[in-house]
Amino acid sequence: MFGLEIEATTWVGFLFVAAFYIIGILHILHALMHTRTSQGTIAWVVSLLAIPFFAIPLYWLLGRNKFFGYIRARRGNDAELRKLAENMHERLREYSVDLPEEDVFERCAEELGGLPFTKGNKLELLIDGKITFERLLAAIADAKSYICVNFFIVKNDKIGGTFQRALIERAKAGVKVYFLFDEIGSHKLSSTYLGELRDAGVECVAFGSNRHWWSRLQLNFRNHRKIVVVDGKEAFLGGLNVGDEYLGRNKKFGDWRDTHLRMKGPSVQAVQMIFLEDWFWANNTVPELSWTASAETQDQIVGVIPTGPADPAESWKLLVAESANSAKERLWIASPYFVPDDGVMTALQLAALRGVDVRIMLPNRADHILVWLSAYSYFEQSIPFGVKLFRYQRGFLHQKVMLIDSRMATVGTANLDNRSFRLNFEITAFVSDKAFIAQIVEMLEADFSDCVEAKVGEFTEKPFLFRAACRAARLMAPLQ
Repeated sequence: MFGLEIEATTWVGFLFVAAFYIIGILHILHALMHTRTSQGTIAWVVSLLAIPFFAIPLYWLLGRNKFFGYIRARRGNDAELRKLAENMHERLREYSVDLPEEDVFERCAEELGGLPFTKGNKLELLIDGKITFERLLAAIADAKSYICVNFFIVKNDKIGGTFQRALIERAKAGVKVYFLFDEIGSHKLSSTYLGELRDAGVECVAFGSNRHWWSRLQLNFRNHRKIVVVDGKEAFLGGLNVGDEYLGRNKKFGDWRDTHLRMKGPSVQAVQMIFLEDWFWANNTVPELSWTASAETQDQIVGVIPTGPADPAESWKLLVAESANSAKERLWIASPYFVPDDGVMTALQLAALRGVDVRIMLPNRADHILVWLSAYSYFEQSIPFGVKLFRYQRGFLHQKVMLIDSRMATVGTANLDNRSFRLNFEITAFVSDKAFIAQIVEMLEADFSDCVEAKVGEFTEKPFLFRAACRAARLMAPLQ
C-alpha cells in the first residue's frame, strides 16, 4: 500500500514537471514569433528549455515587447478618442508644415509619431531644475480651466510637497486637475499624499493597471513621460521628474544637470493628445479639454513625437539610427544611459567613419549600476571608430538632448538604451528653429567643457572581474 502511494506521488511529480516543459515549449513558440531581437529570442529559448519553472513567470513579466490593448487615438479603435484626434488634426492643418522631400529625417519622424510638425510656436529652453520648477509652478498657479499632469516619478519630499500644494490650491479654486503617475516609477508615493490630492478634488490615476487580467503582468512597460499641460495653451516636457534630487538637493548626486522645455502654440495640442491617450488607457475616461489652437508671434517650428511599446515599429530606435545616418557634420547626444543595440551602434560607427563629429555625453556617476557598467562594454565598439564618449564631471547628468548638424535639436524623455528603444512610453520635441538650435549648441558646448573625454583603456585596462561584470550587465539590458 505504501509503495503504491509513493508510485502515485512519483507519477504526479512527473506529470507536473512534464506540464511545465510543455508550457515552456508553447512559450518558446511565442518567443520565436514575437521577440524582436535574435539575442533576446535565443536567451528566452535557452531559459525556457533549461529552467522553465523560473523562466515561464519571468517571461510573463518581462518577455513581451508589446503593451497589448493600449488604445492610441492615431491607431486605436475607441470612437470618441479617434474623433478627437481627427478633429485635432483638422484644426492643426493650418499650422502644419509642408515638409520638403529632401527633409527625410523630419518626414520619418512625422510618420513614426503620427503627429504633424507645426509652426506658430513659442519655445523656452529650461536648463536645470530651478528655472524649470519656477516656470512650471507659475503656469499651474495661472491655470483657469484644467491641468494635465503625467510624471514617471513623483516624490513626497520638499519639492513634491510644493507641487502637491500647488495642485490642491488650483483644484479648490475649481480648476480640474488630472494627475497621472507611473505605478512603478512612483511606487514609493504614499497613500497619504494621494489621499490629500483626492480630498481636494484632484483625479489621481496610476498608469499600469489595466482592464485585462493577462496584461496586469506587463510590469516591464513603463510610462516614462513627463508632461504638464495647462488650459490647452501651455505645455512642459523634458527630463525632470518631481523630486528634490532634480534641484540638486541629493548629497549622493550633488548638482543635477537636466533640460526641460516650455511650449506655447499649436504644438501644445499634440502634447495634450498624447496625455489624453495615456489617461484613457489608465482610467477609461475622456476628460473635457480645450482643443482650440492658436499661433504665437515667435513662429517656431516643432514636431512632438510620442514613442513606445504600442508602436508598430521601434520608433525611438529608428529615429536615433536615422539621425546618425542623416547627419553630415555633427551628432551630439546627451543621455544618462548608453546601452545601444547593434543597429544603433552600427549607425553611430558609420557616421563617425564618414567624418561626422559624433559625441555622446554620459554621467560620470552612476544612479543605476547595471546601466552604468553596461556603458563601459561599448567603449571598444565606439571609441576606436571615432565615436567620442564624454564623462560629465559636475554632478549627475540626466538630460535627454540631441543635436543633428545645425538643422535639428531634440529635447525629451527618451534615453539611449533598451528601455527607451522598446519598453518605455516616451515623448520628444523635434525643433528646427535656428535660434533655438543656437541655444542648444551653446548649452551643450558649456556642458562639454565640464566633461572629460573617455579613453578605450578605461575599459580594456581594467581588471578582468570588472570587464566581466560590464559584459554580464550588458546581457541584462532588457531588465535594466
